[in-house]
Amino acid sequence: FYTYNDFIAATKYYPTFGSSGSLDVQKRELAAYFANVKQETGTLQYIREINRNNVYCDTTRGIPCPAGTKAYYGRGPLQLTWNYNYDAAGKAFNMNLLQNPDQVAQNGVLSWRSSVWFWMQNSNCHTAITQNQGFGATIRAINGGQECGKGSETQPAQNRINYYKDFCSQLGVSPGGNLGC
Repeated sequence: FYTYNDFIAATKYYPTFGSSGSLDVQKRELAAYFANVKQETGTLQYIREINRNNVYCDTTRGIPCPAGTKAYYGRGPLQLTWNYNYDAAGKAFNMNLLQNPDQVAQNGVLSWRSSVWFWMQNSNCHTAITQNQGFGATIRAINGGQECGKGSETQPAQNRINYYKDFCSQLGVSPGGNLGC
C-alpha cells in the first residue's frame, strides 16, 4: 500500500517539505517524519489503527460526526485521527473526508498526502524541525498526550527517538538536541 511513487506524488503538494533550511535541516526533517511514520504504522505494516474501537469524535470544536460515518480512528502513515482533523484535511483537499474517512486508507497518494498535510499544516512538526526545536517537539505534536509527561520516556516515545537517531545516522546528519518529550 505504501509506495515510493505515491509518497513522491503526495509531497508535490508541499514543496517546502524536506527542502527548507540547510541540507542538515532537510535531512533531519525527513528522518523525523519517517521515524514517526515507522512508529505509527509498525514499520509500514498498518494502514489503519489496530484498535478501531476508538471513535475520536469531539463535537466541542463545532465539527459534527455524521450519523452512519465510520469512526475517526487513525489511518495512513501518521494515523490521522479525530473528526476535526479529517474535516480540515478534507477541506484542504476539496474532499469530504468527514463523511468518508476511510478514503485515507484506500488511496495511497491520499494516505501519504494526509500525513504530509498533518506534518506541514496541522501539527507544527515542520516548524519544530526547521526552527531547531528538536525531534521531541514532533513527538508532542503527534502523540504527546499518550507518550509525553509520564516522568520518563514511554516505550513508544523511545522507539521514535531510536528510529530518528537511526535515520539520522543513515543520512549522515547529527540528530541535534531536544530529542525527548
